[in-house]
Amino acid sequence: MKSAYKQLLSPLTVKNMTLKNRIAMTPMGTNYAEQNGEMSFLHINYYEQRAKGGTGLIIVENTCVDYPLGYNGTTQLRIDSDNYMPRLFKLCESVHKYGAAIAIQLNHAGASAVSSRINAQPVSASDVPTKEGGEIPRPLSKDEIKDIAKKYGDSARRAQIAGFDAVEIHAGHSYLISQFLSPLTNKRTDEFGGSPENRARFAGMVIDEVRKAVGPMFPIIVRISADEFVEGGNHLQDSIEYLKFFEKEVDMFDVSAGLNSSIQYQIDANHFADGWRSYLSKAIKEEFGKPVFIMGNIRDPKIAEDIIVRGDSDMIGIGRGLIADPEYVNKFSSGREDEIRKCISCNIGCAGNRIGVNRPIRCTVNPCVNETEDYRDVELLKPCNVVVIGGGTAGLEAACTAAEVGCSVFLIEKNQETGGLAAEISKIPDKNRLADFPNYLRNRASKLRNLYILNNTEANSELIRKLNPDIIVNATGSLPLLPPVKGLNEYISKEGTNVYSIIDMIENINKYPQDLTGKKVVVVGGGAVGLDVVEYFAPRNAQVSIVEMQPVIGRDIDPVSKSDINALMKKYSVNKMPNTALLEVKPGEFVVKIGEEQKSLDFDYGFVCLGMKANSPVIEEIRSEFENEDVEIINIGDSVRARRIIEGVFEGRNIISILKNKKFIK
Repeated sequence: MKSAYKQLLSPLTVKNMTLKNRIAMTPMGTNYAEQNGEMSFLHINYYEQRAKGGTGLIIVENTCVDYPLGYNGTTQLRIDSDNYMPRLFKLCESVHKYGAAIAIQLNHAGASAVSSRINAQPVSASDVPTKEGGEIPRPLSKDEIKDIAKKYGDSARRAQIAGFDAVEIHAGHSYLISQFLSPLTNKRTDEFGGSPENRARFAGMVIDEVRKAVGPMFPIIVRISADEFVEGGNHLQDSIEYLKFFEKEVDMFDVSAGLNSSIQYQIDANHFADGWRSYLSKAIKEEFGKPVFIMGNIRDPKIAEDIIVRGDSDMIGIGRGLIADPEYVNKFSSGREDEIRKCISCNIGCAGNRIGVNRPIRCTVNPCVNETEDYRDVELLKPCNVVVIGGGTAGLEAACTAAEVGCSVFLIEKNQETGGLAAEISKIPDKNRLADFPNYLRNRASKLRNLYILNNTEANSELIRKLNPDIIVNATGSLPLLPPVKGLNEYISKEGTNVYSIIDMIENINKYPQDLTGKKVVVVGGGAVGLDVVEYFAPRNAQVSIVEMQPVIGRDIDPVSKSDINALMKKYSVNKMPNTALLEVKPGEFVVKIGEEQKSLDFDYGFVCLGMKANSPVIEEIRSEFENEDVEIINIGDSVRARRIIEGVFEGRNIISILKNKKFIK
């Protein structure tokens, strides 16, 4: 099977580093470091699992070279002192034993630092924030610039001694070097500002200091935002121009994109195609003739292989895909592509956790990001029958996990197909990638001979009794929430009306005209579901309005999706109506309240998307039936409380804890 991916699995030598294949794990913050910036053993295990999974090059997340001014994130790694080297040495040992190479990204946050964390005003090229509403930084003096450049060199030397095979210098994504390179944030009038050569001067100083520290044969990688995707910022040709002033000592370019204000191009939004950025790496490679790697929603190894074959890139960078499945390379290289647990680019457990709310990263589709999946190797101590009611993502995860440890599992699904709400939402064109997860779960289930799926079957206590359960898992999902608003229940989803739920929209997804010019669409509910409707109709030229009771539309969605949908709403002039309550539903009209004023909003298509509510139609019947018996009954996922896929999947995997507590496994 290796011949199918001949180029992806071929080695690449860059100076004194030889990579066994063309897959690189790109640097992504985790919040796994110790509070003092030291590498934790949990952190080491996280990277070790990706090396064990076959990855050719691991690039460790951004690491602070200048504390506290350069510090970014809640618990960021540090390399500004020798005392961090022992744990970094242990990390390199752990990764090398699986044949992977390892690099570390050196970084200074600049204006992307937060004053409350560093106890100082952030610094930058100029006094320009890196994002709207951001803190105003202090411009660096020339002496400070020279001192920071030297700290990069000192940190690179530490990395080399600790056992890293290369260093990566971060010159993109609105961090300090990027702040000098971008005309958006560099307003200096001295030799560090103005022309491309002057704006590139600091980057050149950093690279020169690093080269002096590590010698001529140690690889230096530079990550850039080849296109900032912001009006007035650097675009591809601008980046090629400034790279001419410091590319000489660069051995590889890590070609990324985007800034803080265009984060959906940096951490790709879910609707971007696999490998959409490869034209950027191709241009850099053709201009400078040096190895490059590209990333950007690359999930399918066939697409990755094609990018290499076309010559668009020498390496394929995968970030979130390796959070989702550490075994990515081992799976495709051994002919098990159908077993890859593909990232769905939801950005909830990774960017949403770390950037949004300062938590350690998790993953919607992978409930054990920083652990192994050794649960599959445990021995069942006694027979165990598990009945799972509901074949959505939570139910499927519970069923597969229980079957994988040896239980006899019966999954009862009332519909013809499993997959639940995730499978339904994936029918929206921009949400198609979401289908990869239920497809993965179905494929995983199909290979388990002790997992029996009863489709088109309503669960009841009589049926469950016949299955002789030891454990019953209720995972019956959720339904659209319909609050007691006048006219809502009378008109929504009724034939001959034009008031719909998200389920109605999905059922009619192929019937809407491509061009809705002149048509009015009003969406009530500014959460994720309502924004899915906006995302679908606005590009079809409809006049779209979105109504939300809260002061902020999309308050709880992840930063990447928020940036993406805000850009879309601006582009298509969506009428945003926060602080607005729905009072009454009429055919073709919503009556809303804004402050003390009532207003009527007429529409051709009206959607009420006020969230979902738990749906547990049989759990009380089951509890009553088995009340006096030693049968464990658990409720998981949206049938507990309407939430997101990530919570349901975690609770599905947690059946391992139930099995341990009941002494079915050790």
